[in-house]
Amino acid sequence: MAAPVDDMFSFCVDPCKVTSSVEVQFIDNIKVMYCSSECRQAAADQYHRVLCLGPSEEDPDHPINKLKDAWRSVHYPPETSSIMLMAKMVAVVKQAKDKAHWQKLFSHFCSRAANEEEEIAHKLLGEQFRGQLGSLHSLFKEALYDEHLSRWFVPEGFRSLFALVGTNGQGIGTSSLSQWVHACDALELPDQQREQLDSFIDQLYKDIDKATGEFLNCEGSGLYLLQSSCNHSCIPNAEASFPDNNFLLHLNALSDISAGEEICISYLDFCQRDRSRHSRHKILRENYLFVCSCSKCTSQMDELDVTSEEEEEGEAEGETEGDEMEDEMTDV
Repeated sequence: MAAPVDDMFSFCVDPCKVTSSVEVQFIDNIKVMYCSSECRQAAADQYHRVLCLGPSEEDPDHPINKLKDAWRSVHYPPETSSIMLMAKMVAVVKQAKDKAHWQKLFSHFCSRAANEEEEIAHKLLGEQFRGQLGSLHSLFKEALYDEHLSRWFVPEGFRSLFALVGTNGQGIGTSSLSQWVHACDALELPDQQREQLDSFIDQLYKDIDKATGEFLNCEGSGLYLLQSSCNHSCIPNAEASFPDNNFLLHLNALSDISAGEEICISYLDFCQRDRSRHSRHKILRENYLFVCSCSKCTSQMDELDVTSEEEEEGEAEGETEGDEMEDEMTDV
């Protein structure tokens, strides 16, 4: 069964996508699209006044635009979900009447930048990215500083905020293409036509993947308090999904779950879960700061800490991209 999780603080980084059947709403005479008047009002009440650029929307020298551009220069493909999720956290507190309430809620999310016991540091907070983070920190402070949140604007606080979003941020998987594919799956077709359609869809995804990678079905990023409380397993008994094609996250059981049994999701995507124990641990250490001890990993403890040739090639490409990223940030 699916359980909707809409418990605390979730939103698309960009305004909700508008379909032909929904009225377009605007706010403050600025062309920002919302899927409904309710969504528009929620944005206005929660964070929009702080982040609204007004007539400076196209001004490259506006502090928020400078922050977005700096993040794009270090992140591929160009999108602003992580940095703007952090910005909206600040905006929500700045705009709220009860600032302590929101600060307390955000404190429930894990925000450690390192696991000292295991001697693990988040990969984006390593020495090789010190210059990039320093530049982002300066721009973030220039654009959004607030005395009520001064602890988020000192270097260590900014690193913790960055780690909070990096560790807890959930990609919001909505896609008109995925909806079309689901509709195709439901069609009753002769075997030959079904095979042709499946082949076309497979090739379409491969072609799109060359340009978008894992961001194909991700239109934003959000924080979900209950979902972020789920521990990881390489053989999860539940998974997060967005069946309503909006920001509402559902937790779907993948198998029967007994009363009192822990609900575990996977922090790895489907392909990553099929990799070797060594490769899975590398991803989890760098992104989530822990060593997995689920039943699958425990059963594979005797495996050599090696990767397949394909995985080694992927890691080599990742290192090259990391070097290029560091070079690009030198100019920010």
